[in-house]
Amino acid sequence: MRKSMFALAIGVASLLPVSQVEAGPSLDAVKARGQLVCGVGGPALGFASVLADGKYVGIAVDICRAISVAVLGDATKVKFVPLAADKRFPALKAGEVDVLVSGTSQTMTRDIGQGVEFPAIYLYDGQGFLVPRKLGKRAVKDLNGLSICVAANTTSERNLANYFRLNKMTYKPVALEKVEDLRAAFFAGRCEVYSGDALALYGTRAAYAPIPQEYMVLPEMISKEPLSLVVGENDALFGSIVRWTFNAMLQAEESGITSKNVDEMTNSENPDIKRLLGVTPGLGKLLGVDEKWIYNIVKQVGNYGESFERNLGAGSQLKIPRGQNMLWNQGGLHYSPPFH
Repeated sequence: MRKSMFALAIGVASLLPVSQVEAGPSLDAVKARGQLVCGVGGPALGFASVLADGKYVGIAVDICRAISVAVLGDATKVKFVPLAADKRFPALKAGEVDVLVSGTSQTMTRDIGQGVEFPAIYLYDGQGFLVPRKLGKRAVKDLNGLSICVAANTTSERNLANYFRLNKMTYKPVALEKVEDLRAAFFAGRCEVYSGDALALYGTRAAYAPIPQEYMVLPEMISKEPLSLVVGENDALFGSIVRWTFNAMLQAEESGITSKNVDEMTNSENPDIKRLLGVTPGLGKLLGVDEKWIYNIVKQVGNYGESFERNLGAGSQLKIPRGQNMLWNQGGLHYSPPFH
């Protein structure tokens, strides 16, 4: 009897609207200070970098701003905190940042053992290699015996060791904690190869190589790196807001809603678009946010495709093909669960 009552209680709880879930420490802190504190990786072109006027730009920055819009209604109410790889989880768990958009790969051990949650994958990536063209290396198998710079205490460091061991290859690791130190070591010749997330390596080449054309990112990748947003445990409502903020950016792109046409799209006869943009209320109430939260995200930040193209794709210095980061109906891996 007790088991039946317990099961019934769990079933009823699962049907409750998200807005009835109590706000946790992160959401309360964001609202109290009137500012989202977003942990990003070390300065990296296309992801999170600082312009001469002090303004942060990049795809990670855009996602942070979109979360700020959802919670606070304003894309400018964000403080960005650059974090070395080994400082990311401690900073999040200590409440020094509210969310990580820092190039963190989701893995089982992190998901279960770190006391954090992974609400959404925002980039599908893999570990790659940046090499000087003068070395004449065109494939990973050609890197046998070389010295390789890699971020310490990361999945990249472990992937590298596993791959070379399994393929009976050797290398000389140069493991450093800070991205700035890794870049400096590589371009100073302390290591012959730089290994890390392939998308980030394109940014490293474009922004920091003395002559970018003299370096290349090898076409092969040796791992799956699903880069995810990260929030603390026991903060279900904030995690839901973060998850559905990113989903909103994806769904806006799929629905053809952009920062340029969002006002016009509020006049659409499509009931799904009317619901997305808050013309027909309901979605905001589920999360306890403004009914026009998705309209505001698209208006102030843009949809996912807009962010990718201006930061990483054709409109950026990097010119990275979207590849697996295309939407599902265009051959990629991204799609949002339905908004109903």
